[in-house]
Amino acid sequence: MFVGRESELIKLEKMYSTNEFQFAVIYGRRRVGKTTLIREFLKNKESLLYVSLEGTQKENLIGLSRVVSKNNSIVYDSFESLFNAIDKMLETNQKIVLAIDEYPYLAESYPPISSVIQKHIDLCWKDKNMFLILCGSSMSFMENQVLGYKSPLYGRRSAQFKITPFTYLETQKMLVNYDKESQAIAYGITGGIPEYLSKIDTNKSLDENILDLFFDENGTFFEEATNLLKQEMRNPASYNSILGAIASGASRLNEIANKVGLDTSACSSLLKSLIELNIVEKIYPVTEKESSRKTIYEIKDTMFLFWYKFVRPNYSNIQMGLGHIIYGQYVKPKISDYMGYVFEKMCTEYIYQEQVFLTLPFIPEKIGKWWGNDPLKKEEAEIDIVAINSDSCLLCECKWRNKELDSRVLTVLNSRKDIFKYKNKSLMAFSKSGFTEDAIEYAKNNDIRLVSFEMM
Repeated sequence: MFVGRESELIKLEKMYSTNEFQFAVIYGRRRVGKTTLIREFLKNKESLLYVSLEGTQKENLIGLSRVVSKNNSIVYDSFESLFNAIDKMLETNQKIVLAIDEYPYLAESYPPISSVIQKHIDLCWKDKNMFLILCGSSMSFMENQVLGYKSPLYGRRSAQFKITPFTYLETQKMLVNYDKESQAIAYGITGGIPEYLSKIDTNKSLDENILDLFFDENGTFFEEATNLLKQEMRNPASYNSILGAIASGASRLNEIANKVGLDTSACSSLLKSLIELNIVEKIYPVTEKESSRKTIYEIKDTMFLFWYKFVRPNYSNIQMGLGHIIYGQYVKPKISDYMGYVFEKMCTEYIYQEQVFLTLPFIPEKIGKWWGNDPLKKEEAEIDIVAINSDSCLLCECKWRNKELDSRVLTVLNSRKDIFKYKNKSLMAFSKSGFTEDAIEYAKNNDIRLVSFEMM
């Protein structure tokens, strides 16, 4: 069953209907559903789809030759000859849709390939009824070597699609047999990655799925995080240590470097690579500049966060067949705390939902976290979500707790308004378990918007 990606499909179909040259670049992390999207788009269309091999130039030339010629016995003597054959097909005014998946593998096996494609776009394809799709999982390669200014293909693409993980709402559509809380936890431990979500058997309880997938040495995700790093990094050991340090609570550069035994410059370089892979993100208070000294690092991909927080520290015990004990006695009691961070992401997604965004008191230019000094109370303060523009701010508190949120939390949130010097200030509170009557009354008197988990 195909779920989500409605906007991407609409855009691709619109491009296809023009009967002009179109060039789409599709990229995103592994398992995020790029190939599934392409196959859904190509369904019921005459098309040529080639999945590049992580192999030699000859292997890829043979494979692409068979796809283009639709004949296993035909192999062109070069990529130039292969694309010349496509030029001749286009002279007959037929529409050609050519999709090359895992394009970085093809480019690695034959580095001039982008220049060859650029030549054929400029001399032939741009005036023909052709749709070219290049797709890849190597984020840095696709952004730099395909979309980047120095790429031979720069300026020739018609559209680019950075495929991101599912939101919580999209995740719900894949787990319709689960209750909302189970759907949210599943979202939190898979990072909203469609392929991971597809491995969840909704005929089993969520606990059974987590045990089978993460805490069994034969489970699908038991080694998933390290396997992904091995595919992307030549020396994954240091990256493993950095992710383990962040998962255990280190967030500032010097804290992470000290914990893993690296100097800060080396650690910073490795963190940059993890950021490029969208595994880690560098964040700073939303009201400050990117160069802020308050910068911290967090694991953005929550599958990686879950794995490095709970699976990696217990790797040996799980291999010894003790995964059920680890999960039952160590992990499950901490799931609620873990979900606090995930819930903040869900609340941010909620704010960005069109029907919610339109009801905000102003149009935010930036949305993020905030932390810093409260000069009135002379203490450090933190606000889960802050949305701002030039003269307005919205402060949000997010609580994933098994009890109703009471007025004391709202009182603290209300007092935080005085930290900010914006002309217009608004408040919003999110709660997993709803709100007490006194909280509802306090919110009414102080113009605080309340959002329960059931409403999301």
